[in-house]
Amino acid sequence: MAIATLIRDLRTARGWSQGRLAGAVNEVFGTGLDREYVSRWERGKVVPGPYYLRCLSAVLDVPLAVLEGEVNRRTFLSDAAATAIAPVVASDLLHAGFAARLRGGPDVEEWEAKLATYGTQYMSMGAADIQRRISGELVAVQQQLEEPRLWSVAARLMTLYAKTFPGSDGAKAVGWYRMAAMAADRSGDEATRVWVRGRAAIALGYEGASLGVADMLADQAMAISERPSLGLLNAVMGKAHAAALRGDEGTARALLEQGRDVFDRAGSSEQTSDYAVPWWRMNVFVSLLAARLGDEDAAVAAQEASVRELPAELPRFATHLEMHRGLMLARSGDKAGGVAHARAALDALPPEKHSLTLRLLMGEVEGGVKG
Repeated sequence: MAIATLIRDLRTARGWSQGRLAGAVNEVFGTGLDREYVSRWERGKVVPGPYYLRCLSAVLDVPLAVLEGEVNRRTFLSDAAATAIAPVVASDLLHAGFAARLRGGPDVEEWEAKLATYGTQYMSMGAADIQRRISGELVAVQQQLEEPRLWSVAARLMTLYAKTFPGSDGAKAVGWYRMAAMAADRSGDEATRVWVRGRAAIALGYEGASLGVADMLADQAMAISERPSLGLLNAVMGKAHAAALRGDEGTARALLEQGRDVFDRAGSSEQTSDYAVPWWRMNVFVSLLAARLGDEDAAVAAQEASVRELPAELPRFATHLEMHRGLMLARSGDKAGGVAHARAALDALPPEKHSLTLRLLMGEVEGGVKG
């Protein structure tokens, strides 16, 4: 996606005109930007220089790294291999890639089975473990992308891979989410196109990171299809969290009701997969959203509903709920008590079960995350 298209999509995700974007830049930075110059950016007639890229990063709430450069598919192999710590691991990744090319690799059904396994493992494994495993799969599937259905596999793997990086790191998480969306488009599969964008939106919205990108991807998912689906549900709830963090309570509450309606028609019976949104997980989304909105009654109700059905083998999500209670305390004025409660919950979880999302949530309770 060219920088011109990205600027336009981020602007429209905010509901801004070109003049409104120019005005926002001028208001914050005192520049003389006008609507016509924004139009020239979006038509690809002019490429914003480093100064204006920083201005756009600030007013559109998107990491500068995303605006500074596109993730090129040709760097896919080296990017994946570069995540390895030891040279021997990089060697294994390269071997897996060439082996897949020479032998043909798994067929689509085998890849779908792998995806199902990773969806389950993601719910209980630490970020480092799942990242190492999926990086090898990404290198392998890259060699098989002649078939459109394998673009769908790659898109969903990229989405899980992105989730192992903090959303505030635009050079990693956001870049991979955007490349996953492009891969989904190559698959031609509507459900994948919606799910990948929705999953990215709820991840970023829940983390409170890169809200401009969360809105953009949510809007794209909702525009692709209005059919009730888990992808649409994730998109709506991600956009609701972004609105709550910006202080737009009315929009957040309206989106919550829309999300509940979608859940009623598309919620999952599967309990322990990242590809699923069962009743307990929907209430995890609602719990944090209500805490961010200062609605203690709704937050407590969601927490209690979630705890009743939360599978015992998923202690990380029980930690999420306790940290939401800490956020409520902090938001109500008892910051010390809220931080202590959240820290105790996080410390009670074995370190190997920690996720980057939990660390970002701790930052929000402590007041270190913009909200």
